[in-house]
Amino acid sequence: MSEIILNVNNIDDIISLFGSFDENVNLLQRQYDVSILSRGNDIRINGDEKAVKEAASAIRTLLEMIRKGESVSEQSIRYVSSMVSEGAQEEITQLCGDGICVTVSGKVVKPKTVGQKKYIDAISKNTIVLGVGPAGTGKTYLAVAMAVKAFKAHEINKIILTRPAVEAGEKLGFLPGDLQNKVDPYLRPLYDALFDMLGADSFAKQMERGCIEVAPLAYMRGRTLDDAFIILDEAQNTTREQFKMFLTRLGFNSKMVITGDITQIDLPDSRKSGLIDAMRVLKGINDIEITRFSEKDVVRHKLVQDIIRAYERSYNSEEKKSK
Repeated sequence: MSEIILNVNNIDDIISLFGSFDENVNLLQRQYDVSILSRGNDIRINGDEKAVKEAASAIRTLLEMIRKGESVSEQSIRYVSSMVSEGAQEEITQLCGDGICVTVSGKVVKPKTVGQKKYIDAISKNTIVLGVGPAGTGKTYLAVAMAVKAFKAHEINKIILTRPAVEAGEKLGFLPGDLQNKVDPYLRPLYDALFDMLGADSFAKQMERGCIEVAPLAYMRGRTLDDAFIILDEAQNTTREQFKMFLTRLGFNSKMVITGDITQIDLPDSRKSGLIDAMRVLKGINDIEITRFSEKDVVRHKLVQDIIRAYERSYNSEEKKSK
């Protein structure tokens, strides 16, 4: 058995670390199979030597986040634990700081993982950014947040959000209404993100003024998009021709962010994904950056990470058998 005692100057930091009904510290105890107790300004960690060292490192990192104004949640504990196991916990301190923007409910939107921070930095520094990774990593949400930030700062005049209307097992033709009614369900994640950032009334006003446009990818053909922040979502479902068409819409003083998950391609088997092709073709071009997310960047329910890992193991096993 081993013990490490951490002395914490501010008792409020310990209260924040432990959480309501000790929910945070209970999660840490299960994570590392250690005992964690507080006595005054001391936190005592007991258990196996290796586990105690890792738990102490995770607690130090969480306390540093608390001192910088961050809150501790189940997701942040899982993420800190995964970074500690890789010896990369020092990178987490980059995440603490100002947010991108504030939602109508008062929530500050900011990157929650190192991968998300690199993505935000890439968008700030480059004209075109490809964000590629699994579901739940915040690719679309953070891109919309950056678009809203640029719009409110009058850096651009228009936000354009688009995605290909490709069916994921369902038939588009069976949906009721005209074309706009049929494609609206495909654009719903983009609407939801904008409602979050702007509120329904402000969103409706900017749509009426033409400052915000949400449309299927087919509507982009033949246009030149100046002074705009353009987001292409679900880009894995574009063909090579569609992807090239989209890229060549870029006008002066505009940014493009392209998001997609290459494990969720809904194109017919004979069609090659434009996103996969672009990752090869555009690699190394100045002012274009490709940011890759992993399952560690997932900020949804813990099961989403487990599901992604399970599918990755299955795909890797099938590839080995095929070879």
